Amino acid sequence: MKGIADTGFLVAFANRGDRYHDWAIGVAEQVTEPLLTCEAVLAEAAFHLGSVAIVLAMVEDGLVTPAFDFREHLPQLAALAARYADRSPDLADLCLVRMSELHPRHRVITVDRRDFRVYRRNKREAIPLVCPPDR
Repeated sequence: MKGIADTGFLVAFANRGDRYHDWAIGVAEQVTEPLLTCEAVLAEAAFHLGSVAIVLAMVEDGLVTPAFDFREHLPQLAALAARYADRSPDLADLCLVRMSELHPRHRVITVDRRDFRVYRRNKREAIPLVCPPDR
């Protein structure tokens, strides 16, 4: 599976107590190459897990790889921030929307179905998602 990893997926993968842990493990078993992500997601995951070491291990083990240069996409990120200002998006989400535009064959792997069902890549196109089943 090719994908773009969001914070919630990484936290669920690493935290056995997370309600989506089993789902995240199942997704990780389908990964055939490192999942793409951005530094904002890695920082959020380290914060939520309370451990930089765990996040670094995910990169070292090849589960994820940073694949986004924030500086190269400032105009697009600013446009996304303006478009979704009413939702108060975080930087990581905006980076993932942009990454989805750059990697259209990759699905965003997230537990945040609510926001990612609203966000659009290329202004109108739904972002393909991998989410845990509805409960």
